[in-house]
Amino acid sequence: MTYIPKESRYEQMTYNRCGKWGLKLPAVSLGLWHNFGGIDMFENGRAMLHRAFDLGITHFDLANNYGPPPGSAEENFGKILKQDFNAYRDELIISSKAGYLMWPGPYGEWGSRKYVLASLDQSLKRMGLDYVDIFYSHRPDPDTPLEETMMALDQAVRSGKALYAGISNYPADMTREASKILKELGTPCLIHQPRYSMFERWVENGLLDVLEDEGIGCIPFSPLAQGLLTNKYLDGIPKDSRATREVFLKKKDVDSAYSKIIKLNDIAVERGQSLAQMALAWILKDKRITSVLIGASSVQQIDDNVEMLKKQVFSSEELQQIETILKG
Repeated sequence: MTYIPKESRYEQMTYNRCGKWGLKLPAVSLGLWHNFGGIDMFENGRAMLHRAFDLGITHFDLANNYGPPPGSAEENFGKILKQDFNAYRDELIISSKAGYLMWPGPYGEWGSRKYVLASLDQSLKRMGLDYVDIFYSHRPDPDTPLEETMMALDQAVRSGKALYAGISNYPADMTREASKILKELGTPCLIHQPRYSMFERWVENGLLDVLEDEGIGCIPFSPLAQGLLTNKYLDGIPKDSRATREVFLKKKDVDSAYSKIIKLNDIAVERGQSLAQMALAWILKDKRITSVLIGASSVQQIDDNVEMLKKQVFSSEELQQIETILKG
């Protein structure tokens, strides 16, 4: 069946400028970290991408290692692009990253020029693209000079294989230095992608200030703390959950956060929202945040998350209640 996007797709979504730069991202972006790999249902992933675009989500975020197996999310995304989105490429922001293990040997991960640029070529081939809109260094490399990794990002942009350069998981001091190097090279840093949620707030200890100073956008991943900040764990640990499989989220994480989840959910209910919707809105309340990066396993989850945009404002009392719970 031919996919035809809704004509109304841009009417409800909010688009925010990425730092001081000209590019705007939707307030909600879709990440393909989970549920788009070779072990997942292809048609479910396809349906989620259709629905996301129909709702005004123009930004799809990938990385070389997304799957499993690594690379398969990009391969599946490439098939869906060719099948359904070719006519809309100029309406899409597509990002990928290099940093984690992709192939054996000394050149298959981290931040060397050799690895970063080879990985980008592989990603483009898997997705059937001439360029990505944003290309990230996925994590800092403790054994490679920062200059080398940033020079690789600069070359990716200058070669036309990426339009913008970004970094992910970099601490505040290294972010400032990376931004300085990229400016000197003539390819400024567009965006930073850190882990950030109500339960993981390290970005508030300097990173957000650096991003504001440098005019860099911010797109947090794992804003729902791998599912902790959803309705999934309100009644304990479901059999099909990540916590049961002890992948990314552990049972002990659920146990230690359980009382806070219940109290936070009470506030969400009073606001007329789900816990997930409130957690996403809480991230976006900070104007230094460009977009919040959601994951999804169903079309319904995408609908529910985007619904959050209808109620983003917090009262000072609500923010104080949330803060009291989180510090408890």
